Amino acid sequence: MKKGSKFSAGSLKYDKDGLIPAIVQDYKTGEVLMLAYMNKDSFRKTMKIKKTCFWSRSRQKYWIKGETSGNIQVVRAVYYDCDMDTLLIKVKQLGDGVACHTGNRSCFYRKI
Repeated sequence: MKKGSKFSAGSLKYDKDGLIPAIVQDYKTGEVLMLAYMNKDSFRKTMKIKKTCFWSRSRQKYWIKGETSGNIQVVRAVYYDCDMDTLLIKVKQLGDGVACHTGNRSCFYRKI
């Protein structure tokens, strides 16, 4: 898809399991908060309600980020890469500001 072409959700490339990786980033600071996976339904729901929705590979179920923790991610912008097989979602992190299930702001809190 060339620059200026109109986006179609059907153009995204999902893997053999019907999933696409979604990198979640703070819209103000650029900090990477987490990586999760979406299927077509969770992508559509995310675009509709403007909150991140994912497919849990371990639990095999759909979930909305923050539905139990209160740490909701309000979608500010959604980008896709040049191969159309990865999403970048810029969010405003609400609640305690925690994106990781460990209680850390970001899932990427450990350095090698």
